[in-house]
Amino acid sequence: MTERAQSVLNGNRRALARAITLIESAKPSHRVEALALLDALRAAGPQPARQALRIGLSGTPGVGKSTFIESFGMMLVGQGLRVAVLAVDPSSTRSGGSILGDKTRMNLLAREANAYIRPTPSSNRLGGVARRTREATILCEAAGFDIILIETVGVGQSETMVAGISDVFLLLMAPAGGDELQGVKRGIMEIADMIVVNKADGDLKPAATRTCADYAGALMLLRKREQDPEGFPKAMLASAIEENGLDAIWAEVQALIAWRKSAGIWQKNRTAQAAAWFREEVEAGLLARLTEDFTLKSAFEREMDAVQRGESTPSAAAATVLGALKD
Repeated sequence: MTERAQSVLNGNRRALARAITLIESAKPSHRVEALALLDALRAAGPQPARQALRIGLSGTPGVGKSTFIESFGMMLVGQGLRVAVLAVDPSSTRSGGSILGDKTRMNLLAREANAYIRPTPSSNRLGGVARRTREATILCEAAGFDIILIETVGVGQSETMVAGISDVFLLLMAPAGGDELQGVKRGIMEIADMIVVNKADGDLKPAATRTCADYAGALMLLRKREQDPEGFPKAMLASAIEENGLDAIWAEVQALIAWRKSAGIWQKNRTAQAAAWFREEVEAGLLARLTEDFTLKSAFEREMDAVQRGESTPSAAAATVLGALKD
């Protein structure tokens, strides 16, 4: 085993940070090193004790995701658990940059010895998570963290990819953020395991209570899934700033995971996630060949020009490029 892999397994925070930076790098030589590291961690053998609980969290901007994660994380740390936060920030479509200010917003949790916060740019990747977030979860698990909180970009109902990398998906909603009709919309609402109506405090508490009831009613209309025990999915109230409702949410998360493990669904989901990860990597690799292979790149640019000049349809041009891919 390499020294880098052993340092990660030993829980060295600096080694973990460097390892995540390595897997996020687009440099070809770094990618080779990253794959070698992941393989070394896999070769260390199955370690059930290192299988962290992955909790995905999403919600529109302003719903209080960072405040909720900090309060929730502090509660978990207080129970003796090690918590890692992988926070995905949106990247600018113009400059490509990201603010990456999650550590500033979660300053209490950032100072905890048993907590680790890693902001990551989305690089304009759809689905609310960065491409290498899955690999980052593997590294955090190897480093011995018990809980991994995955905060998505928070851009709306298209953020369904987070369900493919988490064991439980919490959707945070704001008071007066919707009604029964809003609640039955497909997409992100349909994959949420729990809806948490945050900011249930002060003058907003009555509105939050009504909103929670609206979503609870909407969830009853959604089709019951095989992976849900009785009563799930459900809507709950919380006040991250007053730290109310967090214990109840954690208890429900634990109950859900315990049921899924006993029913064999937890492992089934993990297996399906690994298969989906494989397919995405193959698709991404094929797309990369269009820019790395000279012949394919030339064909791509040639057909693009033909489409822009109106000399070919997008479908026909795409078929030509895919044909070149077979050669």
